[in-house]
Amino acid sequence: MQRLGILGVGDLTEKVVLGLRRSRFDGIIYLSPRNHERAAALAVDEHCVVMPSNQAVVDQADALLLGVRPDAVPAVAAEISVAPGQLLISLAAGVSLQTLEDHFPGARCVRAMLSYAAQINQSTVVVCPPDDQAEQLLAPLGNLVVLDQEPDFELATVAACMNGWFYFFLQDLQQWLTDKGLPADKARDLVLGNLQDCVASARHQPGQSLSTLGQGIATPGTYTAKGLDVLNRRQSSAPWDAACEAVLDALLRKPSR
Repeated sequence: MQRLGILGVGDLTEKVVLGLRRSRFDGIIYLSPRNHERAAALAVDEHCVVMPSNQAVVDQADALLLGVRPDAVPAVAAEISVAPGQLLISLAAGVSLQTLEDHFPGARCVRAMLSYAAQINQSTVVVCPPDDQAEQLLAPLGNLVVLDQEPDFELATVAACMNGWFYFFLQDLQQWLTDKGLPADKARDLVLGNLQDCVASARHQPGQSLSTLGQGIATPGTYTAKGLDVLNRRQSSAPWDAACEAVLDALLRKPSR
């Protein structure tokens, strides 16, 4: 039975706990004492144990999940001493493996990325580098993607940012339908439903490129093709490309230590 220790009880790590319990993870989950109200609620609702200190979490756990903000990593590292070879999975965006290894000497450091959909076991879960223990722990939270190289993980970070951007794009589409007179709940259902249809169809046909799937719908003379022509003329993908480049540039320019 694996014992998991969580350093930093916040929104994302809370979702991880919910998803793990939802997937019938029956190991002991130890929580750091900060953000006490949230930790106390998880202790009651999800059968976790709130520890008196971060070091107490480390001492009891087989694996550690680091869920603090990147700028808080040095402070947490100064409070604890990990056992040689102890697995430390970092959710701190932009903090490199080398930096983690410098701050937590002796730990077996892995970077991971997931979304709030972890609470319903529907998140994309990215792990780098490959690690059997980390993969086994996080795989039940959704669709596991394992990357060998850290530069690929930085690109995956850009993709994770898209997750947040999509909400605003979908809100704009919903608002257009609402402005035209459709009830907001129906507009939301239509926008989310069509997105879900698209994703489901694409996953069902992994051998087909996304553009090929789209072209199969936007055939000449269709209403879909008419709208697509407008989007292409206005270079609708250009702002998305620019946003991706901005995030990647920020990741690559961050201090390495």
